[in-house]
Amino acid sequence: METMTVERIIDAPIDEVFAWLTTTTNYTRSPLVLRCRLTRHGKTAPYGVGAVRSHLWLIGWFRERITHYDAPHATEYVVERSLPPSRHELGRMTFTEVDGGTLVRWSTRAEIPLPLLGGLLTRRFARPIITRTFGNILNAANTALTQRPQPERTSRKGA
Repeated sequence: METMTVERIIDAPIDEVFAWLTTTTNYTRSPLVLRCRLTRHGKTAPYGVGAVRSHLWLIGWFRERITHYDAPHATEYVVERSLPPSRHELGRMTFTEVDGGTLVRWSTRAEIPLPLLGGLLTRRFARPIITRTFGNILNAANTALTQRPQPERTSRKGA
């Protein structure tokens, strides 16, 4: 199993960052994510414990179930099914208030389930693709949460 972790500081309040990143339909703002949907609501929140979400990324399809939900500090999930197949122990996002915004740490522990070659393929191919996808989603969150509306410009004709 390989542990893959990506971190970013997003210049926005922790509540906003948590809400954006746990609402996985937002992930389609990343160029590497094609479709995301919530297929079953969680017990206490739409993306809370028990929620099931379906993701289609350029690298494959994943059905995930939320196993832990502690707004606005952490969420955890497991990949129940995927194409191509993978073994997955844990996915976790943690959110910490820091100077300059919210530190997001997104990690997963997974492996391509092939005898003899699985570990090598995970390190050489899956790891860089997964970390790049996580990074792109975090960049999309940063862009969405830190863009400030520009003031309207007015022009005067003949002035």
